[in-house]
Amino acid sequence: MSTTSQMLKGLLDGSLLALIAKGETYGYEITEKLKEHHFAVVSEGSIYPVLMRLQKNNYVTTVLRKSPSGPKRKYYSITKEGKEELERFKKHWNKLSSGVFSLLKEGDDEDVI
Repeated sequence: MSTTSQMLKGLLDGSLLALIAKGETYGYEITEKLKEHHFAVVSEGSIYPVLMRLQKNNYVTTVLRKSPSGPKRKYYSITKEGKEELERFKKHWNKLSSGVFSLLKEGDDEDVI
């Protein structure tokens, strides 16, 4: 597994919650939105276990809807608990990313980011 893949694995829960918080969406659409945000190494198949975990934790709900092109789609919506978890994720991410940035920047004359 590449370093990028390992780093992204820990960020997927919060990233998926952030996408779903923007509005009801389905698996393939989530994958496409992730690619737009430079998560190119995340495949559609790798997000489903995360989505199932989010649903099990009551962070998202699902509904099956008819698709204009093919089988029914499972649409995901964020719950109140999911919004609360997203806020926790944001706080943790802000602390972690500022700490990492500080370490990378320390003693470095060149711009890191």
